[in-house]
Amino acid sequence: MNSINYNNVHPDFKWNGILFDKSKLLQLAYDFIKEGEEFERITGEFILDWFNTDSFITVTSSGTTGTPKQIKIEKQAMVYSALATAEFFDLKHGNRVLNCLSTNYIAGKMMLIRSIVLGFDMDFVEPTSNPLKDNLNIYDFVAMVPLQVENSLNELINVKKLIIGGAKINENLRNQLLDLPTLVYETYGMTETITHIAAKNIKDKYFSVLPNVTISTDTRNCLVIEAPLISNASIVTNDVVNIINNSEFELLGRYDNVINSAGVKLFPEQIEMKLAHKISTRFFVIGIPDDKFGEQLALFVEGNPITIDDGFFDDLLPYEKPKAIYFVAKFLETESGKIKRSATLNLVY
Repeated sequence: MNSINYNNVHPDFKWNGILFDKSKLLQLAYDFIKEGEEFERITGEFILDWFNTDSFITVTSSGTTGTPKQIKIEKQAMVYSALATAEFFDLKHGNRVLNCLSTNYIAGKMMLIRSIVLGFDMDFVEPTSNPLKDNLNIYDFVAMVPLQVENSLNELINVKKLIIGGAKINENLRNQLLDLPTLVYETYGMTETITHIAAKNIKDKYFSVLPNVTISTDTRNCLVIEAPLISNASIVTNDVVNIINNSEFELLGRYDNVINSAGVKLFPEQIEMKLAHKISTRFFVIGIPDDKFGEQLALFVEGNPITIDDGFFDDLLPYEKPKAIYFVAKFLETESGKIKRSATLNLVY
């Protein structure tokens, strides 16, 4: 893979249309820390961390399934991740990109690092829920979380390639995106993999891994990732997958979400897909303790109660039908918009 040192700034790198070298970036960082808004201050601190004498940075995981934790990541590994993304999505220096993600987390950090080391023309904006509002620029590449995508559907015609991460894309949003000329990809990854190690066009069923990534499964059928340029150790996930070939896999669901009801293993994600066209608000299914069956399936719906008639669950197999339904005004979630299932369950059960 092409060797680029993390200390280098690409000569074509632009920040909001202006060429920036290392000295200008450091000055911008100081200005952000001294006078900037909160999202700018966070970015300024990251820039200083990036160019300090350490070979690593410390990042915070999203905390989707537990308490957020601090993780050390080698800066050179982040460069290799940027190069793999560029190769997979056919990105080149001079491409115009939008960084609308918080640099407090790895996704926003990586959009900045890709731009610096690969020479993108980067527009940097506050990470709001509608980052393309009143923005008529044409972008080659943009990364967003689903909430931002939902609020930007009318503007996405100006985006050539869009990657979506941080939370699952619901079927309603997916169907709306299919009509756009934009190439839209769902990504797979986590903080430990320095954002995505796989992606798939939303029209496809299987994820394809990025360059220099190999995959296998453990005894639980959970994905095991080998990415030597990113991590010296194997990355063992809690995601149950079906491996199609050396470079493709189907994501079935989270191992820690699996519901064992009377010996039958149920994947909530697959049941939720069948219900997606019937429920317009956010929802999820989860297992709750049951003396007879071990666990029973419960449906949680966000917002005001809706009518559930006899035919509502006709698309489900008998053992997939929820035995209890709860309505919650607002789900608990991570900063990136992922639903905290267990925490939300504890609100009412």
